[in-house]
Amino acid sequence: MFGLPTQTEFNKRVPKQKFYDNSDVPASLRRVFAEQIKAIYWCNKLAPSTLRVAQGERVTEVEVFELRLNAPSLDETVLRQIDKAIPYHLLFVLTCGGRAQAWIGYKEAPAASGNAVKVKRYYHTEWMSDSDLRFVIDGLDIDAVYENLVRQIAGERLQSDNNESLQDSVKRDEERRQIEKQIAALESKLHKEKQLNRRMEMNAELKKLRKELNMI
Repeated sequence: MFGLPTQTEFNKRVPKQKFYDNSDVPASLRRVFAEQIKAIYWCNKLAPSTLRVAQGERVTEVEVFELRLNAPSLDETVLRQIDKAIPYHLLFVLTCGGRAQAWIGYKEAPAASGNAVKVKRYYHTEWMSDSDLRFVIDGLDIDAVYENLVRQIAGERLQSDNNESLQDSVKRDEERRQIEKQIAALESKLHKEKQLNRRMEMNAELKKLRKELNMI
């Protein structure tokens, strides 16, 4: 399925209530699970034992979950709730009406020992035909397999020509996102500004920000 090796297939349906039937889960999130998700399947287990790769230092396994949706959209808090419930790195495939979209969370080891690994940011593909969504397993250990999956799903945002680490690629992407937000906010203000001198100042600042963006 999705180009993954047959020996990694697990194919077990997981009751969606398993992830929200808890007093700590707010009612609003329970409604999202109930309304947006039709079914959840644990499709694949990507591990040293199933892929015949070496053990990793940061990643133990990558579990692949298919979330069959009632409509082609899903609240990100659902993914965070599932990620919180399962102590492994997860790759999600959202499917609806013959189309599919991949999501994966970038996780870093916590600074303090004993703290749970948390998702810093999710990356995702565009929606496409489910027959076109394919993953390539690449890497000599499970750490590298996970990192290559993150880069595949993130696409251009995490591409690098200088062999930088995934952590550095994500940091660079965060810097880019922050500047993009500043540019969008300043463009909105510029559109509303009437005073010529303020417009000139804003245009100068926009030019500076765009130059910074191009340098990242």
